[in-house]
Amino acid sequence: MKESTSRRLFLRKTAMATTGLAFISSNVVSAFTSEIPYEGYNPYSEEKTDLRTTIFDKHVRVKGILYDKTGTFPMQGVTIEVWHMSPNSKKYRHRAKFKTNHNGEYSFITDFPNKEIASTARIYFKVNSDDDPYFTELAVGENCANITSKHWEENQQLGEKLFPTSEKFLNTTTINFNLKTN
Repeated sequence: MKESTSRRLFLRKTAMATTGLAFISSNVVSAFTSEIPYEGYNPYSEEKTDLRTTIFDKHVRVKGILYDKTGTFPMQGVTIEVWHMSPNSKKYRHRAKFKTNHNGEYSFITDFPNKEIASTARIYFKVNSDDDPYFTELAVGENCANITSKHWEENQQLGEKLFPTSEKFLNTTTINFNLKTN
């Protein structure tokens, strides 16, 4: 009787693949199945605060303070993830994550984002605090920054700290954008 090694090999590989799928981390599975309200999110972004690809084009520096749910106390060591559409592209290649410092402050610099047709450029944020992620977005223009109605409704606790401020110097727009945890 002739041995059928191909059948045995197939069964062995199938069993190994099935076992491997059973051991996939629930975090990996939830990263791809959880509700992400904005396109372009990537759970494997690098830890960095400089997303620029060139020093000659227009840039946006975003900084602010992350507050607790009440909008009163700064939160230290919380991970914030950001991403936006890359300049002159319809792809989301500009993405990063970083942690707030001991005063709850964060800061990053990036190339000026591209925008969807008939829309303003957007930078998207994910705040990871206590396994309760919070998503929001910031609309950026050449000389201004605006929040969405959703951000306004969900962050009333920030009071006077709610609205972003911006200033422009040479080719860099600096935006102060405060956030709160969920």
